[in-house]
Amino acid sequence: MLTQEQAQQLAYQWVEAWNSHDLDEILAHYTEDVVLVSPVAAKILDDPLGTVNGKEALRDYFKKGLEVYPDLKFELIDVMWGLFSVVFYYINQKGSKTGEFMEVGSTGKITKVIANYNG
Repeated sequence: MLTQEQAQQLAYQWVEAWNSHDLDEILAHYTEDVVLVSPVAAKILDDPLGTVNGKEALRDYFKKGLEVYPDLKFELIDVMWGLFSVVFYYINQKGSKTGEFMEVGSTGKITKVIANYNG
């Protein structure tokens, strides 16, 4: 079970990792069997399902994402938390808003991501 403090700490560490562009730091937040579903993944990977399965595939996707968006930067707007999940709501370097629903396992690492964008 997540507490509000744990959810907020995860969010701040996650944003800090992304803003550092340190792939290992970013991936440290995910389990080996993570699943990510995202319209951006569909575009970057040229896969209409936009689904990434497993940490190694996630590494490849995130690496491509950092190459496609070298000025990538996130600004956290809000963190919403549940018993076993969080939603990170943030603005990216282009000013687009994103909401990412994430399931969090018992280890405190992210097991599933559903990304939603406004533009």
